[in-house]
Amino acid sequence: MITALAGGVGAAKLLLGLTKVVNQKDLTVIVNTGDDIELHGLYISPDVDIVCYTLAGIVDENKGWGIRGDSFNCLEALKQFGCETWFNIGDRDLATHLFRSHLLKKGMPLSKVTAITAHALGLEATILPMTDDKFETRIITREKTLHFEEYLIKRKAVDEVLGIIYYGAEKALPAPGVVEAIEKAARIIICPSNPLVSIGTILALKGVREALRHAHAKKIAVSPIVAGSPLKGPADKLMKGLGLEVSAYAVAKLYADFIDVFIIDEADAAEKKRIEQLGVKVVTANTVMQTLDDKVQLARTVMEA
Repeated sequence: MITALAGGVGAAKLLLGLTKVVNQKDLTVIVNTGDDIELHGLYISPDVDIVCYTLAGIVDENKGWGIRGDSFNCLEALKQFGCETWFNIGDRDLATHLFRSHLLKKGMPLSKVTAITAHALGLEATILPMTDDKFETRIITREKTLHFEEYLIKRKAVDEVLGIIYYGAEKALPAPGVVEAIEKAARIIICPSNPLVSIGTILALKGVREALRHAHAKKIAVSPIVAGSPLKGPADKLMKGLGLEVSAYAVAKLYADFIDVFIIDEADAAEKKRIEQLGVKVVTANTVMQTLDDKVQLARTVMEA
């Protein structure tokens, strides 16, 4: 079994490549839920949906989120009623949120709801939200503390970051199957996702980091930072806000206590020696996944590392 820790867009690209290299049935994906948010009375799980839509072959690749060819009629109607519509929800995407919210209100845990929706989308991989419990990533700015999605989308990540809060981390437990997927894996992959608000949230759950340290599997991480910048998202602003260097090295240092191999982009080859001083093997490759061939080749590199 292959177990991957994942955030949104970057992770989904690598996971798509993996499904071309390994049997999807052998893949378990533990997905960040710190971005989850309730809007318009609906429970939205952005990273879970991006991963599911990508593996189902229906994601809007140009946007990196949502469903390809979706319309936004409901959102436009909500705007007429004076509702805030800064979070884009397509009409077909809305069906996912309605279905999820309905089952959650009936008392079904998020992990079970996710399994049902993933199956309905035709996925054979096991998709596990990191927790069934309340967990919310909040960004501390000079003016106020914001939900991560509000900081990223509504505020367009313009605010100076002073800190990050994992609200609920002290009580939230890993969802059923999360720790087991780590313990039983033959290979563990840390996808090229934001190390603080995508992977960091998963690592903040009780027992996860310890399970990774003690897992017998080969543990490989892919850097989301290329030549000192994230390929997508505000990882640079978040890392700076926490006083971290924005580099592949800084990401490797965050994972150094449990990974065996760190894959960096060819543009960061000069960092190889410094990262290896952390006690981690370094592999250089093309990590910028612009085409399906790029995704497949990086997946092969991960599996052969």
